[in-house]
Amino acid sequence: MPFSVLTALMAFCLVSTITPGPNNLMVMASGVNFGYRRTLPHMVGIALGFGVMVLLVGLGMMQVFEVFPAVRTALTLGCVVYLLYLAWKVANAAPPKGAAQEGARPISFLQAAGFQWVNPKAWSMALTAITLYAPDRAVLSVAIIAACFAAVCLPCLSLWVVVGQQVQRLLRNPARLRAFNWTMAILLVLSLYPVFLN
Repeated sequence: MPFSVLTALMAFCLVSTITPGPNNLMVMASGVNFGYRRTLPHMVGIALGFGVMVLLVGLGMMQVFEVFPAVRTALTLGCVVYLLYLAWKVANAAPPKGAAQEGARPISFLQAAGFQWVNPKAWSMALTAITLYAPDRAVLSVAIIAACFAAVCLPCLSLWVVVGQQVQRLLRNPARLRAFNWTMAILLVLSLYPVFLN
């Protein structure tokens, strides 16, 4: 891959990864409720899960969608249901009194990795990157795209978690924290708009 193309790809990865979307909103809410260290498995799950997703999409899933459009429809429905579940989890992340609660846990590594497969923004990013930067779907080109996303993902997610931690200072009041969580959950549901544009 020529250096100019690689530079353009890195810019695409950075812009598409750092802009608001379900992953960023969820790690920001997790930063508010659980802090940076407890959000790390969530962030690593996103980074590795999305990298694997890009690789598999580029090496075969795009062909599956072309041959079996119903698979894409089923995936879209699964996306909506799972995102609504995660929005509910974000909305109820903080216990009523603001203290740690047995049922309040950050999203796990596996949940975050699995979520990439039903994340509308992740699908859009993966399909666009492969179409633009690996139109021939060569293994090396697809692997470079996956590696580029992995390289920029953790720093971008970290920024959102740190923002969440800074916001936490304003949310020491349990009522404000609950309002913040519900706001994040609503924004997460609103991030489904790309699904309804297709």
